[in-house]
Amino acid sequence: MTPSDLTSRDTYFEDFEPGEVIRHARGKTMTEMDNVLLTNLVMNTAHAHFNEDFMKDAFKGVAGFDTRVVYGGLNFSLVVGLAAQDTGEQVIAELGMDAIRLRTPVHHGDTLYAFTEVLEKRDANRADAGIIRFKHYGINQQDKLVCELERTVLIRRRVAA
Repeated sequence: MTPSDLTSRDTYFEDFEPGEVIRHARGKTMTEMDNVLLTNLVMNTAHAHFNEDFMKDAFKGVAGFDTRVVYGGLNFSLVVGLAAQDTGEQVIAELGMDAIRLRTPVHHGDTLYAFTEVLEKRDANRADAGIIRFKHYGINQQDKLVCELERTVLIRRRVAA
């Protein structure tokens, strides 16, 4: 198997249709290192990511929040990363990310999977590319929706229009 065998070959503008839903092949288990490293890199000092003792006391009895949680920015970034093999190979420019929603807390040891819905497809102001708006969903190992976001990209056409 080569790295190209792991990547979809149908990632050009013409290959996507509004309403299509893609289940991405890979999943990723969130480790403590993932959470602590990225949270430190972005200088997020919230107790929720670092202080187990605080979370046990402050959120005692609050399901999902009585232990440290993984930084939300990492959660949705990971989902976009998992979706990239099918939605990012031919992207020329990221035009925007909107409607980011964190739905269920993620903890160390949770595994995330990604799904993508094609929301919109339209021509761009250049012949070699078009614009696609995706909705990415992150699901954990219990099939709970953990996050969702919309992403708009300028993506290469297979053949210039």
